[in-house]
Amino acid sequence: MDIIERYRAGKLPLPRSQRAWFLYGVGMENFGRDGCSEEIPVPKCGPRDLLARVDAAGICFSDIKIIKAGGDHPRLFGRNLATDPIIIGHEVALTIVDVGEKMKDQYQVGDRVVVQAEIYYRGKNLAFGYMLPGGFEQYVLLSDEVLRGDDGCYLVPIHNPEIGYAEAALAEPWACVVCSYRWEHRRELKHNGVLWIIGTPGAQERDYDLGSLVETSRPGRVILTDIPTALRDQVADLVSRSGASVSVINGLDGLDPAAVVEQHCGEGGIDDVIVLGGDRPKVIEACATKLARFGILVFVADEPILEPLSIDVGRIHYDGIRILGCPGPDVSKAYSESRHTHLVPHGKLWVVGAGGPMGQMHVQWALEQDKPPALLVASDLDRDRLALVATRFSAAAQSKGTRLVCLNPKELGPEDFDVRLSELAPEGFDDICCLVPVPTIIADCARYLGPRGLLNIFAGVGRGTMADINVTPLAANQALLHGTSGSSIDDLEMTLRLAEAGKLNTNMSVAAICGIDGVRDGLEAVLNQTFPGKTVIYPQVEGLGLVGVDDLSVTLPHVAEKLAPGGVWSREAELELLRKFLPNKYADE
Repeated sequence: MDIIERYRAGKLPLPRSQRAWFLYGVGMENFGRDGCSEEIPVPKCGPRDLLARVDAAGICFSDIKIIKAGGDHPRLFGRNLATDPIIIGHEVALTIVDVGEKMKDQYQVGDRVVVQAEIYYRGKNLAFGYMLPGGFEQYVLLSDEVLRGDDGCYLVPIHNPEIGYAEAALAEPWACVVCSYRWEHRRELKHNGVLWIIGTPGAQERDYDLGSLVETSRPGRVILTDIPTALRDQVADLVSRSGASVSVINGLDGLDPAAVVEQHCGEGGIDDVIVLGGDRPKVIEACATKLARFGILVFVADEPILEPLSIDVGRIHYDGIRILGCPGPDVSKAYSESRHTHLVPHGKLWVVGAGGPMGQMHVQWALEQDKPPALLVASDLDRDRLALVATRFSAAAQSKGTRLVCLNPKELGPEDFDVRLSELAPEGFDDICCLVPVPTIIADCARYLGPRGLLNIFAGVGRGTMADINVTPLAANQALLHGTSGSSIDDLEMTLRLAEAGKLNTNMSVAAICGIDGVRDGLEAVLNQTFPGKTVIYPQVEGLGLVGVDDLSVTLPHVAEKLAPGGVWSREAELELLRKFLPNKYADE
């Protein structure tokens, strides 16, 4: 058995020490000790623990956010990094190299896994690579939090032994993309939740109907403000069936939504806000700020809402807020007939910010569907990145019958860019995915939504980021504002299985590689957007700095010879890299 076979089987001897990168505070100046990694003991495996070797770790822009925020990052809960530093890195592929005595009936040395980073333990978020030590080290101890968390075990086993380490590690960021097309909002009012129905003055003489909501929904509390006469009997029926408590607060003028929430909901907020009519936009805007996590704001209006609404797009992304509507009179159609989040087959898709690593993933995901979009517009301000999208995906688009159009808004100018989009999608786009974290751009995207269109706010803008959005299409065209953050264990497993089966080539995302020595430079490159794709760290590789995949022919020609067609990172290139760089202390084993 040669060194590669023993490495893959997890049977090389364990060292006493390892190298790791710690974050001691805000900024790159606090990453590492004097700009370097540190030598620390390899953790000891307890009876209920697993010790894992970190085979590959992707660098995510979320890692940059942690470095910029330090202990003030919301997932670090004010941790004092100066005295209690962390090891970041949550996109990992691991091999089990030691198994605790009480875990031997479940795991064995050589088992390979990936980690669902969104870990909850005893009700607290202890994300891997945030509160828990992550992948920017050579070995990591897996204990109760990972193995016996609130959702069970957060390890997803690798079934195909041939899948590469980078391929497996990148299943985590890819799962975030997959999740955004799988996540579905509620089709009824939240069970035992808080419902607020608001009737604006222009809606008082309309014959609104709650439709199927009366039969399917069981709210726990109902708040009523100026509801039209036509709805009162149905509301009474809904309340009777659900046993909900009722509060009546009449008078929109001078209404204080914050006071309503404080009095009737506590800190939880409103789960469903249904607004009938659109002639009090500022009241609607204020109510939207009081939505609970995973809350839904519904517009029911058949006339234009004349003013844009200031919407917290950060909460759409991070808190699962959904904003949708219908023209009425059947209110239930906003729920029952609103869009599924998967791409419209043979529809029109626009990916905004398509040239970055995640943008390219969205383009690739669309083209790998059985029924891909008929039109895929990819836009980006960076000429080189946009050219790479065209080069990398044109053949795939052509083979699938998809028209791929790459547009640079900066080069076209605002007016010509608008004209071009209108020519390509005169009735609007079925799907728009915005990866640009700029509120004005997110708001502008909403203008181009077609009938039953969906705007996926994938850009990770922070909570409290407001965008002035024209919400008329949400009611008139039953369009939807949607966003997701992270992924579930199920999303990660699905993504990994697609990669294992060869149905999703996650290696296409790799733009640069490095060993444990290159982590700092890799982070700087992600911060400066040096590479148009993902940077993958191989922590077991020592003596290799940061190198772009395009530059391998110069720096590592034997590795470059193993790249896949088009210069794409491959399993074969990865194995060649390991053959060259595995630690010398293993050479005579």
